[in-house]
Amino acid sequence: MKLTRRTFLAQASTIAAAAAMGAPVAHAKDEAISIALAARSPTSINPQQPGMTGGDNWAIHQVFDTLVKSDEGTFAIRPEDFRPSLAESWESSEDAKTWTYKLRRGVKFHKGYGEMTADDVVFTFARHLDPKIVTNQKPLYSNIDAVKALDPHTVQFTLKRPDPLFNGSVVTTLAASILCRKAFEERGKDFAMNPVGTGPYQVESVSPSDGIQLAAFPDHFAGPAVTKTIHVRFIADTTARTLAFASGQVDMIEGVRSPGWLPSMRQRSASTIFDATAPGSFNLLHLNLTRPPLNDIRVRQAIRYAINSDQIAAAFAGLAVPMVGVIAPQFAGAVKKADLPPELQFNYDPKKAKALLAEAGHPGGVTIPCFTSQREDYAAIMLMLQEQLRAVGINLDLKIIDHATMHSENRKDRNSIALYSSSYPPVPTQPFLQLLSAEADVKADGAGAENYSHYGVAIPGIDALIEKAQDEPDFNKRIALIQDIEKQVLRDLPLLGIVTLSYVIARNPRVNIGFPVKSGYAYWRLNKATRV
Repeated sequence: MKLTRRTFLAQASTIAAAAAMGAPVAHAKDEAISIALAARSPTSINPQQPGMTGGDNWAIHQVFDTLVKSDEGTFAIRPEDFRPSLAESWESSEDAKTWTYKLRRGVKFHKGYGEMTADDVVFTFARHLDPKIVTNQKPLYSNIDAVKALDPHTVQFTLKRPDPLFNGSVVTTLAASILCRKAFEERGKDFAMNPVGTGPYQVESVSPSDGIQLAAFPDHFAGPAVTKTIHVRFIADTTARTLAFASGQVDMIEGVRSPGWLPSMRQRSASTIFDATAPGSFNLLHLNLTRPPLNDIRVRQAIRYAINSDQIAAAFAGLAVPMVGVIAPQFAGAVKKADLPPELQFNYDPKKAKALLAEAGHPGGVTIPCFTSQREDYAAIMLMLQEQLRAVGINLDLKIIDHATMHSENRKDRNSIALYSSSYPPVPTQPFLQLLSAEADVKADGAGAENYSHYGVAIPGIDALIEKAQDEPDFNKRIALIQDIEKQVLRDLPLLGIVTLSYVIARNPRVNIGFPVKSGYAYWRLNKATRV
């Protein structure tokens, strides 16, 4: 049954005393562990499909494996930090352009689809390399020249440019999860909701109203999961999701990343555990360079001067950090205001914003239509931006819509100002490739990617600088080039860094996930989770 605020309140009448926003209720030890994410319904469990929600990502991470992995709850930073997964070992050439992986033998696909081999790995990556196939995060694979099977258990990648962090920039990303070729070709479009992977859980059922039921895969190469069943639920409504947690209907929920929620939860239930990543998501504002008045650099500068990122970060009570450029300030490659020339520092200055707007021919102000997601973090940030911009005469005609619909509409180039929120690894070229390269340009037919600004297409961009950075094998020199890219983006302002925002999961203390969460993507494995 679909859980809405109304249906939840009806159910909650019998457990009101327990709920009362007090300590979350525990379940019996042998019951399924459930997690509720902030989305309306599943979109796809195919890791290569664009436009998925965070809820989809949680399910995919349980169902599929990648060749190598980071330790759970962290990002691998150095080459030696990566761990074996489907590959039991790997090596790179001295120039970091040839990477060879020895696959683990005897790894089984779910539901009797046999053993995973090099053919499945080549099939997975060949789809990303085929320009005729639209795949998730496609620009990340542009540095791969070829992938081939040397034998049934050995795969070799040849890169166009050196990449000493190939495991981080490509191999551990969710879209690089290894598909079962036989199942994918048999099931076609049905693979999206009936996938076959090698992960610790296999899909039992998918329902728009009841979410995704996952069952432990007994033949997983690392051993069967501790908990036999995981229920991934989709509850977009903030109140319904929070009350479902308080009443014990779910064990974990995606936190509400809106001002005031976390202090309120701590006050009402001191025993609740909050698992949070740092830096968490990069929250970036795309300005569509093909649409007036955003095609005028003076208007974009006015927007930048009118935004007070410090004020927005403060509203999130310790979960957010102001951004200067595109890279999170905690990561290598980020620029600091003190190191920038005065004209690129963009200190909050509403008077200067108004003057620039008037200079651009809008002394009486301007209205810009746009839309964003109803998800709390998106809505909260955009509403604060709306108020800050209104103060200088920029009126955002803002519509708040369903989260999955927002992704779908953004991918059809229908937004003028698009807030984009995503967690990135400490691989500084990745956000530029994914969000600002000409190859990632968004298309009206949905065949493009996530460069919602049309940077590098509407005006000259940073593609040459990205290539130069990718060609640089020395880490420190590469970081210096990344900072040059940051400065160019600040000159052109196609994409504005607003704040980083920790991704938070509220967890019932009776559930132990088996590791601490420090950083990493906005999803983690639940195969070690158990009731205590």
